[in-house]
Parts: sequence; C-alpha cells; structure tokens
Amino acid sequence: MLDKLIQVEQRYESIQEQIADPSVISDMDKYTALMKELKQITPVVEKYREYKKAETTFNEAKELIDMGGLDPEFEELAQEDYKSGKEDMERISEELKILLLPRDPNDDKNVIVEIRAGTGGEESALFAHSLFRMYTMYAEAKGFKYEIMSENSTELGGYKEVSFEVKGDGAYSRYKFESGTHRVQRVPETESQGRIQTSAVTVAVLPEAEAVDFELDMADVKIDVFRSSGAGGQKVNKTSSAIRATYIPTGLVVECQDERSQFQNKDKALTILRTKLYEEQLAKAAAERADARKSMVGSGDRSERIRTYNFPQGRVSDHRINLTLYKIDQIMDGDLDELIDALITADTAEKLKADAE
Repeated sequence: MLDKLIQVEQRYESIQEQIADPSVISDMDKYTALMKELKQITPVVEKYREYKKAETTFNEAKELIDMGGLDPEFEELAQEDYKSGKEDMERISEELKILLLPRDPNDDKNVIVEIRAGTGGEESALFAHSLFRMYTMYAEAKGFKYEIMSENSTELGGYKEVSFEVKGDGAYSRYKFESGTHRVQRVPETESQGRIQTSAVTVAVLPEAEAVDFELDMADVKIDVFRSSGAGGQKVNKTSSAIRATYIPTGLVVECQDERSQFQNKDKALTILRTKLYEEQLAKAAAERADARKSMVGSGDRSERIRTYNFPQGRVSDHRINLTLYKIDQIMDGDLDELIDALITADTAEKLKADAE
C-alpha cells in the first residue's frame, strides 16, 4: 500500500507542476482533465501526509524511549507521543485502504432517473409520483438541479412513467443504489374499503453519458416528430414538437415531449439515447467479468426488489442490507441520506473484504 501511496503523491506533485505551465493552461481540455484528476487524488495525498506526520511522531518517540535515561516527566510525554502516534497510524491506515479502493468512474456524473409504474394499476402510478417527489426533494436538499425529460401522467396525478435528469457533482454516487423494484404497502387513495394494497414501481438510474463516453453516429439514428400527449389540460402541446429517436442497429427507442421546442426535445432525446447505449456498453463489459463478485447491495437489476415502504407501520425496509427505518414520512420528503449512507458503507465493506481475499 505504501508503494502505491508514494506513486499517488508523485503524480499529485507532477500535476501541480503541469497546471502551472502556461502551455497546459491554454489547452482547456488537458487542463480540465488534470484538474479533475487532481481533485480525485487530493484526499488520498492529504491523508497520506497525515499518516507520515503520525509516523514521524511515533518514530521520534520510540527513539527517545529506546535511548533510555529520560527524566520521569519527559519519559511520560514520550510515552504519550508513542501511543498517540501508533493509534493515529493504525486509524489512518484503515482510512487509506478505503480511499485507495477503485473508484466508480461514473460517480461524479449527472444521472438520468427513470420511474415506471408496475403492478397495482392507478395506485402504482400514484406511488411512482411519490417516488419522483422523494427523489427531486432529495436533489434539492443536496444542492443538485433536476429537469424532467419525459413524462406520461394519469388522470389522478400519477405517473405511468417519468424520466428526469439530476445534475450535480457526485449525483450518480448518491442515486446509483436506487435501481430496482420499490414495493409499497398502504391503503390506496382510490380504495374506499380501507384495505391495504401492495403495489410496485421500478426505478432505473443511469449515469449520463457524455459525448466522450459514447460516440453516437447520427447515421444510425432515425428521428420522428409527433404531437405530444398527456393526461389533458394546458400541458398538452398542440403542435408536433415531440421527438422519437430510434437507434437503428438495435431498435432502441426513446421519446421526449416535455419541452415546447422541437429542437430542445431532440437534444434531450439524443442525451437519453446516448445514455442508454452507454449503459448497455457498461452492462456488456460487466457480463464479460461474470466471475467477479456480486455486490452486497445488489446487482442494480431494475427487476430486483430492493425496498419496501410500509405506510401503516411507518417503516421503510431495504432488503439488500436488512435495514429498517421507522421514519417513512421523512424519507418520502427526501430525507434519504441515512439509507444511502448505509448502502455506501455496506458496499465499501464488501469491497474491502474482496480486496483482502
């Protein structure tokens, strides 16, 4: 580990020199890439230097103690430095193991979240809207920006499906464990008999692909224009501005009709298409590593049941890590940090275990 830390520190110092070079500053692409790398490795270097400081304290104290002949008061101080230095080295060493774990290259990306009603009819559509509200309130709490990309609403205000983009530094790292089937148990607003119903909604979280991630050849894309549709009212666009983009090689289709402008809808549709193709590319690469471990927090398969929201009991249970929280109202209002932090901790622990084997 120490050899790797030395290499990281050397790389840090090399980048510091490069970003002060006028020729690098004038090359915006190179400068941006170096600054991004610098941001990623700075926490490692800072922690490593903290480790070296503790190591120096420990070694100097040990040398004094080994020499002997110290007066009692000075020896007591040396013993305290020896003990604190050793404890700090052990603590920082564990923190460095976590910092050196391979990063998910998508963690810093924006995300596209897709929510679709499943079993449960109108109640499922209403819960899809509740999840949309939960995720967008969470985005606001984290300082992220969100924008609806497409929506298909119902007469009662639910969503058959909705997709939206969340923009912000580290957005994917906070949303990525939400892919899967979310089950809700509650008395539906549409139920007059007061009986508890179980419904399901599927969520997919995709890292937004940039042009450098997946180069989309427009010769492979068919663009169709059609009139927007919806539940009715003023939101329905009477002009043909909605866009359907079809990726000809695979038949993958995406639609966008949220914007009034045909050009805006086309831009959004191509962003979604590129992101879905990028996801397929990532999934193919993962399949080729089929012998790799399956993460504790699940495969990310959107068909996998990951969480249950039980309203009568006021609880939310995440089945991947056996965590139950009795704070359903706060969670539905976007207070997701406790859930998400627990999932990240479980994933980190599993990676550390795999790294040690």
